[in-house]
Amino acid sequence: MSEETPRKVAIICSKGTLDMAYPGLIMANAARLIGIDCMLFFTFWGLDIINKNKMDKLQVATVGNPSMGMPTFLGGIPGMGAMATSMMKKEMEKIEIPTVREMIEILDASGADLYACKMAMDMFKLTTDDLVPEVKEVLTATDFWEKAEGAQVVFV
Repeated sequence: MSEETPRKVAIICSKGTLDMAYPGLIMANAARLIGIDCMLFFTFWGLDIINKNKMDKLQVATVGNPSMGMPTFLGGIPGMGAMATSMMKKEMEKIEIPTVREMIEILDASGADLYACKMAMDMFKLTTDDLVPEVKEVLTATDFWEKAEGAQVVFV
């Protein structure tokens, strides 16, 4: 890209588990740290990341997660998700990774634009009152593509 054209990235966050919230948030933060314009589009279960009543309660996915290093049936045992979530949060605290809520605040303060998906909002019967105030707007998929024109798109 030329010097006159700012770099842009559009990150689509589609999953609402703790372990899937951070990749998009961290990539967006890194982009903003080096001056890349950034927008995040939260759709489907990714809306949980910006839902003010759910964002602090995100859990690690244990069932069907091959990276957990355990048979799938063990992930379904009651309490395994809570245990994995607790372990992940403790490790994150040790290396001072901000919470999801703090990451959203950091991104907003850094100039990243946060958007919610209209179709998913309608499907899950959510309103803007359910979202954190850092969400700039509720967009249709068409609106997203218009705003993302010229951006590198990352799907998480």
